[in-house]
Amino acid sequence: MARVELRALAKSFGAVPVLSGIDLDIADGEFLTLIGPSGCGKSTLIRMIAGLEPQTSGSISIGGVSIDHLRPHERRVAMVFQSYALYPHMSVFSNIALPLTMQRLSLWERLPLIKLLSSRRRRVMPEIAREVRAIAEQLQIEHLLDRRPARLSGGQRQRVALGRAMVRHPDVFLMDEPLSNLDAKLRVHMRTELAELHQRLKTTFIYVTHDQVEAMTMSDRVAMMDAGRILQLGTPTELYERPINIKVASFIGSPAINLLKAKVGHDGYIELMDRRLTLQTPLEPGADVTLGIRPEAMFPASSEEIRTGRASLPASLRRKENLGSEFILHFDVAGPASVVARVPAGPVVQAVNGSVELSFDVAACHIFNEQGERIEPNPLDSCELSRPRTLVASGGGV
Repeated sequence: MARVELRALAKSFGAVPVLSGIDLDIADGEFLTLIGPSGCGKSTLIRMIAGLEPQTSGSISIGGVSIDHLRPHERRVAMVFQSYALYPHMSVFSNIALPLTMQRLSLWERLPLIKLLSSRRRRVMPEIAREVRAIAEQLQIEHLLDRRPARLSGGQRQRVALGRAMVRHPDVFLMDEPLSNLDAKLRVHMRTELAELHQRLKTTFIYVTHDQVEAMTMSDRVAMMDAGRILQLGTPTELYERPINIKVASFIGSPAINLLKAKVGHDGYIELMDRRLTLQTPLEPGADVTLGIRPEAMFPASSEEIRTGRASLPASLRRKENLGSEFILHFDVAGPASVVARVPAGPVVQAVNGSVELSFDVAACHIFNEQGERIEPNPLDSCELSRPRTLVASGGGV
C-alpha cells in the first residue's frame, strides 16, 4: 500500500514560514495534483515528501509507516524534476539504469577499471539491461538508448526522466512541473501519456503544477494551495463548480471567472448594476458581495431569451478572439468593469458588434461575501427551478 499521510506539516526558512499545518491524505493509487500560484509552497511540499527538504515540524508516512527518519533513497519514492536533471555525459541507457546500478552494485564494482574484473557485475548488468529495455519499450524510446541527452528533443528528455523514475518501481511518483519546459502542443500530448501511464502503473502520483489545465485533465483530486496552506481539496469538478472562495474561483477555469461587484437589496435579493436578480442570500440588506459568473455561462442575448426571465447586463463589445470552434468575447460593462464570454462559433456570434445585452442564468452565479468566502444562495422557488440552466452545480446550489 502506498497511502501517503501528511500530519501538521510545517516548514520555515529561518523566520519565514513557507508551509503551515498541512494535513493531507492521499489514497493508494491516487493521482493528486498540488496547484497554486508561484511561491505558494507546493514544490517545497513535494520536496519534503521526497526527503530533499527537512520539515520544521509534523510527520510524513507512506503505507502507514513514518519516513521522517529515512534518507531520500530509502523512501521508495521517485521524483521527476522540472529541468529533467539528466546527466549530459551519459547515454539514455545509462541515465535510466543509474538508480539500479547505484542500488545493486557496490562502489568498487562501479569503478572504471575494477568493473571489468568483477564477475558479479557481469551477472548483474544483463538483468539491469533487461529492466531498462522493458521500461524504454513502455515509453517508446528503445531506439534512443544509445543517444546522449543533447541529441534528444524536450519530449524525449522528459520520457527519459520518467523512465529513470519508473525503473525503481517506487511506491510513490513525485512530479515537480515536469511539462513546463515543453511547447504547447507537446504539453497536450504528454498530459495524455502521463494519464495513461498512471492507469497502467496504478501507482500513487503526486503532481505539482501551476497550470490549472493540467490539474483539471489528469487528476483524481486537486489540492489548491496559497500562502503555504491548502485552500480547498476536492475533485476537479468540485473546485470548478463549488469554489470555496474567490482565490479558488479565480485560479480554476480558463478564461478566468468574471467577478462583478454587487449589493444585497432591502428584500435580500442581489442587485447588480441597478438590476434586481432573482437570487436571494441570507446576508443583511446593504451588504456588499462579489458575483462570480463563468465565461461559458454568459452569451449575447436575444429579446426572446430576455423575456424568459434570464438576467442580463448592458455591455459593449471590445474585441473578439476566434478560436475556431468557439469565440472569446471581451466586453466593457458599467462600473467600470469588463467581462469575458466564451460562446460557440456561429452566425449569432459573428453578428455581435457594438452594444449588446449579455444574458446569464442566475443559477450559474457564485456569491462571495466581503471577505471573499463563498455564500450559498437561499433555495430557489419552483418558478426559478423551472428555468433552463447553463451550468448545474453538484448539490444544486451555485
